[in-house]
Amino acid sequence: MPSPGPASTSPGPTPTSSPPPGPTERPVPKPRIVWKPIPFPRHRLTETAAYARLHYGIDSWRIVGPHVIVEHFTDSTTFAPVWNEFAADVPDYEFHVLPGICAHFVIDRDGTIYQLVPLDVMCRHTVGLNWTAIGIEMVGTSDRSILANPRELRAALSLTLWLAERFHIQLRNVIGHAESLLSPYHHERVTAWRCQTHGDWVHPDMQVFRRDLGRMMRRYGIPPGPAWAPHPVPGC
Repeated sequence: MPSPGPASTSPGPTPTSSPPPGPTERPVPKPRIVWKPIPFPRHRLTETAAYARLHYGIDSWRIVGPHVIVEHFTDSTTFAPVWNEFAADVPDYEFHVLPGICAHFVIDRDGTIYQLVPLDVMCRHTVGLNWTAIGIEMVGTSDRSILANPRELRAALSLTLWLAERFHIQLRNVIGHAESLLSPYHHERVTAWRCQTHGDWVHPDMQVFRRDLGRMMRRYGIPPGPAWAPHPVPGC
């Protein structure tokens, strides 16, 4: 199982930091992204580094990789309350710890893509995977409501494709939150948290999402890699 290693502790995040894109037969277009950052002052970075040290053994707020993209839905019908919740940096309702929860991107019902957090900063969106995963939230109350919304689904696929190409993330490592305990990158040092997951983007719906994403990858000459396969967390 992959395990996190030490990360750089350079001075501050940047919205677009990433490795150079790899060669493809056709360049993957960057979707239109609206930069709408949540506050991430020094104290929140310090909270994130403390969280990473406890849960992953990493003494940094910087994301490692990334190697995984996790899809979520917001369980809301509008964007504004999601931004407000992520911006607040208050203890979460489930574990009551800091930093507050967040995701790197939120996609609205009309297909607008908002980036809230720089891509080199960890966000708390998926237990066991925050150290190496980019989080994408989609405004909606179910997987199916998003699959049935062409504009939002198209935006989610376009963003995920661009990120996958940019960071060399294989199709099998594009997962739903509900699949988090089946990822080979899952790593959680706190026993009480180890088996925690959520029910958004269950496996059958992610299979539909990955099927469509795989078609887009092949269209742009991006090798999808091996098929998705479960790697269950022992004891969960």
